[in-house]
Amino acid sequence: MALLFSSKSDDVDRWRDILARELPDLDFRQWTPALDDVGDPADIEYVLAWGPKPGAFMGFPNLKCIFSLGAGVDHLIGRDLPPNVPVVRLMDPGLTRGMREYVLYWVLHHHRRFADYAEGQNKNRWQQYGQADTRTRRIGILGLGVLGLDAAAKLAALEFDVAGWSRSPKEVDGITTFHGKDGLTDFLCRTEILVCLLPLTPDTAGIINTETLSQLPSGAVVINAARGGHVVDDDLIRALDSGHVSAAVLDVFHTEPLPPEHPFWDHPKVTVTPHIASLTMPETAALVVADNIRRIRTGQPPEPIVDPETGY
Repeated sequence: MALLFSSKSDDVDRWRDILARELPDLDFRQWTPALDDVGDPADIEYVLAWGPKPGAFMGFPNLKCIFSLGAGVDHLIGRDLPPNVPVVRLMDPGLTRGMREYVLYWVLHHHRRFADYAEGQNKNRWQQYGQADTRTRRIGILGLGVLGLDAAAKLAALEFDVAGWSRSPKEVDGITTFHGKDGLTDFLCRTEILVCLLPLTPDTAGIINTETLSQLPSGAVVINAARGGHVVDDDLIRALDSGHVSAAVLDVFHTEPLPPEHPFWDHPKVTVTPHIASLTMPETAALVVADNIRRIRTGQPPEPIVDPETGY
């Protein structure tokens, strides 16, 4: 039995070493661009993948599971995958911790106006700004999956006024929740710092646009650590230029790497980070994959399996 590692990741040796320790009988095979040297295709029972070419895995007759190398699966859905083979999202505690750190950092950065203090230092200007009470700072989390729920809980623990929005109803202790199209407007109207942690699906593509941005309070901040496809770039730039949105922190983009000519690079109100909000770490993620392979071997389903209807 073999696992095919289908990614250009630099961490392939770490993945191989950890999986060999956890599953000594697992034959680890690395992806190549042509996918023409993986040995006998019938040996491949598991694929660990990021962004494969369409139809890449159709020739593996004994494939039992496709594991995503990240929390999102939009890089897999719609790529001519074998029918009836489960696709599993990576539920890695390391990814969750990394996203938590990113969200907390940038929320605190803008809540405490550290950008203004950095500008003051650059201009040799000693100026204090009023400090808002966390209990009155309204944070909104778009998406209440594993990452969104964790970020919301940690922000609430710091006594921020936290709300969350999801496609379907959810009840979360200490968090005000909204759902569906009818709840989105009320959610946005009370959100001073918006954090997008949604999965990218046809329903969520372009959700940060002129209409939704206009419903945020004047001076709101937008933080997108989900997917670039959630943002209509030109709409966000217009909202920043008008002053309605005071700042944006963007970690993900329609095209990555972000092209050098893209206006986000030089916009004075935009912070660009190169898709590093939370990186997959083999030391924690490989253990999750190994546990799921053990589940499959004992007749249990892997988890969490992606619902092809919802895309997550």
